Amino acid sequence: MAILDRYLHPQMTPQRIIPIVLWPITIMMIFHRSVILGVNGDRTDDFKPVYQAALQFLNRQPVYGENLNTVDPHYLYPPSGTLLMAPMAIIDPERARWLFIAISVLALVGSAYLLARLFGYSARSWVVPAVLFFFFSTETVAHTLVFTNFNSFVLLGMLAFMVLMMNRHDLWAGVPIGLVLAVKPIIAPLLLLPLLNRQWRILVTAIGIPLVLTAIAWPLSVDPMSFIDRTMPYLGEARDYYNSSIAGNGAYFGVADWLVVLLRIAFVVMAIFALWFLYRYYRRSDELLWLTTSSGVLMVTTFLVGALGQGYYSMLLFPLLMTVLLPGSAVRNWPAWLGVYGCMTFDSFYSVRWEAFGRQLEFNKVTWGWSLLMIAVFCSLLFRYLDMRRDGVTGLDDDGSATTPEPVTTDATDDGGGSPEAVATVEK
Repeated sequence: MAILDRYLHPQMTPQRIIPIVLWPITIMMIFHRSVILGVNGDRTDDFKPVYQAALQFLNRQPVYGENLNTVDPHYLYPPSGTLLMAPMAIIDPERARWLFIAISVLALVGSAYLLARLFGYSARSWVVPAVLFFFFSTETVAHTLVFTNFNSFVLLGMLAFMVLMMNRHDLWAGVPIGLVLAVKPIIAPLLLLPLLNRQWRILVTAIGIPLVLTAIAWPLSVDPMSFIDRTMPYLGEARDYYNSSIAGNGAYFGVADWLVVLLRIAFVVMAIFALWFLYRYYRRSDELLWLTTSSGVLMVTTFLVGALGQGYYSMLLFPLLMTVLLPGSAVRNWPAWLGVYGCMTFDSFYSVRWEAFGRQLEFNKVTWGWSLLMIAVFCSLLFRYLDMRRDGVTGLDDDGSATTPEPVTTDATDDGGGSPEAVATVEK
């Protein structure tokens, strides 16, 4: 019977089993989210105003003249973004939208590959199908394709920036984030990371590319000043619809202004502590964990504290979630993943039987999810700091690892003997 075992019970490792299971499911999910849901579209159409603006730009017509008082999607990209989006309007809107969905899917696949490579996994590992399966099971990716917006390219640019930054290709690292900033500056807070890591050259291209594109687009636009006069003030307002930021959520539910301000301050304070702790104890000893966790903290804080936070922005938290594979991750706890469910789930909580309760859950799930994720990361790092302070581990070696104070010996007693309390030791 032992001879037949290799025929009747062939052995296979989990690393081989996972791709076999996930690849066919993931491929069908990608097909469903793009070809079926994406092409079907939704009443929310983020692509239409972008295409219309590109067409008006090519025809030398005003771009920023729409009525911003409606709840329809608006065109909010700067002139540099209009310049980059303009080639879409060369073909008809339907085929342009289909092409944009197809390129967005390629951008998401490329993002999964870069995320795996960032964490040291090859394209042939089980991680790539697992990451893609997670991507396309979330609301953030599904609605990015259904609404047909630019977020897939924001994620791709963000991950390309991180990979190049980690590999010390500083000037090149600024290119992808610079192109993203030229269209959608939501990841501008990430420029703090190369500043903290003393990789100054990244800022040359990261800031230079949007400036150059703006200089090119400005004379080609009919109404560039309307972006400054009309669109930028609108971007600073916390609208009370399709807005999961603290201010937007508070405006919708009528929360008192003082409480909204207090909550925003509280999350800023949590972010400052988390960034300080990560910088001090991880930047040199575990740069990957520092970079990815800090990016997540910056992004969650931006979503919550900024004027506009929309659920599909959550895809920019994928690098933070990937840290669960690293020792020292701040998301190795169940509250963090309950928060992830809140801000990324494709589930709907509208209820026929409990209508008011269901609406409360549905309208608050993203805000609560971001908040719980941020609180979980903050508490994880805070408890580590309190444990370190309790144990007296307060310094850093040159390589960034925590030091343990040398034993301190007190003077001997008068009879020449030493007491047991004479030596103080610290254990971590």
